[in-house]
Amino acid sequence: MDDLVQWLRAQLDEDERIARAATPGPWWHNPGKQWLGPEAFEKYDLRQGEEFVGYGGPHPFTGAVASTGPASNVQGMKDAAFIAAHDPARVLREIDAKREVVRLAERAHDYHETFMNGFAAAMEQALRLFALAYADRPGYQESWRP
Repeated sequence: MDDLVQWLRAQLDEDERIARAATPGPWWHNPGKQWLGPEAFEKYDLRQGEEFVGYGGPHPFTGAVASTGPASNVQGMKDAAFIAAHDPARVLREIDAKREVVRLAERAHDYHETFMNGFAAAMEQALRLFALAYADRPGYQESWRP
């Protein structure tokens, strides 16, 4: 369990580093538009049908973090919605919540009294499930798989 906790904390630290390095949000997108290139930012016109994932709120337009193609591209619109929904602030909130669960699991594991055994087992299973999201990263051990 100690190896799992230490490894999972390192994954959360890496997620936090990546999220903090990203352009701050909130990120948003307008599925009825298509991407507008950087050279045209000063000429931005909502009536032209541009699409992008932007940051800083929808008005006024302040920048783009990703292009997803024309509004007619169904997959591009799904990609834009996904990117906007996973802005850095949301990821950082998720990391904080996962860290709290890791702390709870670690404390429960330290108390092996009869009352806590079921709770400790459930918390360990929660950590195994959290770790599964990072199974493609170096250091993941198959023995952690739920």
